[in-house]
Amino acid sequence: MKTLRCMIPVPAVLVVLILPAVLGAQSLTPLQQLGKSIFFDSNLSVNRNQSCAACHGPAAGWTGPDSAINGGGAVYEGSVAGKFGNRKPPSAAYATPSPILHYLMEKKEALFVGGNFWDGRATGERLGNPAAEQALGPFLNPAEQALPDSACVVHRVCTAAYPVTFEQVWGSTSCDIAWPADVETACRSTSGTVGLSPADRAKVSANYDSIGRSVAAYEASSEVNAFTSKYDYYLAGRAELTKEEKKGLNLFKSKGKCAKCHVLDPGPNGEPPLLTDFTYDNLGIPRNSLNPFYYSPDNPAGTAWADPGLGGFLTSRSDYAAFAAANMGKHKVPTLRNVALGTESGLVKAFAHNGYFKTLYGIVNFYNTRDTKPRCADPLTPEAAALAQGCWPAPEVAENVNTSELGKLNLTKDQEDAIVTFLKTLSDGYIP
Repeated sequence: MKTLRCMIPVPAVLVVLILPAVLGAQSLTPLQQLGKSIFFDSNLSVNRNQSCAACHGPAAGWTGPDSAINGGGAVYEGSVAGKFGNRKPPSAAYATPSPILHYLMEKKEALFVGGNFWDGRATGERLGNPAAEQALGPFLNPAEQALPDSACVVHRVCTAAYPVTFEQVWGSTSCDIAWPADVETACRSTSGTVGLSPADRAKVSANYDSIGRSVAAYEASSEVNAFTSKYDYYLAGRAELTKEEKKGLNLFKSKGKCAKCHVLDPGPNGEPPLLTDFTYDNLGIPRNSLNPFYYSPDNPAGTAWADPGLGGFLTSRSDYAAFAAANMGKHKVPTLRNVALGTESGLVKAFAHNGYFKTLYGIVNFYNTRDTKPRCADPLTPEAAALAQGCWPAPEVAENVNTSELGKLNLTKDQEDAIVTFLKTLSDGYIP
């Protein structure tokens, strides 16, 4: 059992810098407004057809906003038709407090904390900010926004008609770059490179990092990290939970063991709980049979492919490689804030790193009964069929499955329902 989970604080200085005022939106700073413009700009993709918001929609709690996609493979198509990644979009909200990836030794095992992306590869070591490093990844990912060169992102940001321009925030000469005449020709190709002098290339690199910092500043704003859920108002003494919601909260903290990872502890300066401890876990989630990556030419393993998660990233680091095997199949513990947002209006959402679950009830029931129900005969049995058949498929990755905090919780159906009811109090936008 990861006994240190609830004792892992977000570094105080980080929280103070990035958490917005509670229960009241603030106007955006120029830096945050620039980040917002970048976040919603579909021109920052090779075909000018995909923004960050395409996969991180506000109405869906800053994750995938398309019911049809969420109800199937849950992986979003990139700017280039037919190109897909291999995981569902995580929420962009409440991700900014994640500290720089590091580990703590617990019972002679390394417990990794922090970073961004499901596998932690945006460590934050380079920019001092995991969210800023994560924001830079999709622009150049061939399966996402697919621009071929960071210079393309910088050129399009520098020439955009944003309400607050890049130069207003990052300096009046920041965009003084000798762009070649064929810059857009290069940027319309998935393999182009923009020809620049060494000095201009250095300026592009600095500007690209500033773009990441701008997006992270917006993601840390009160427009994204709003802290306006019913649960927040309850904590502030401005709302009352119903009997069923209180029952769910109590089970969340006790028999359901949810709070062991989705912690309810306030921050070091009394900030509201983030509903995550920023650690990594293998919950034994089954494969999502509809994941388009299984059928991609970029994946020769087909449906035999298994997502290595954090362990896969650790193999790429000589300083962390010794811990890789013990972390295969582990993925970032997501915040549960906004987990139900959108579902009340009929949006289908996907849950877990691969989007296997389509309902909150399904994933709560899985936590409760994973180790008590029989194995489904077909390892690609989807959630609805598994619930109907009274079984669960085998884990996508069999190693390192957490058996101490879920799997056999002995919750009744009424108790499962109560936990789901409590989860619905975590959606921002509540009006007391």
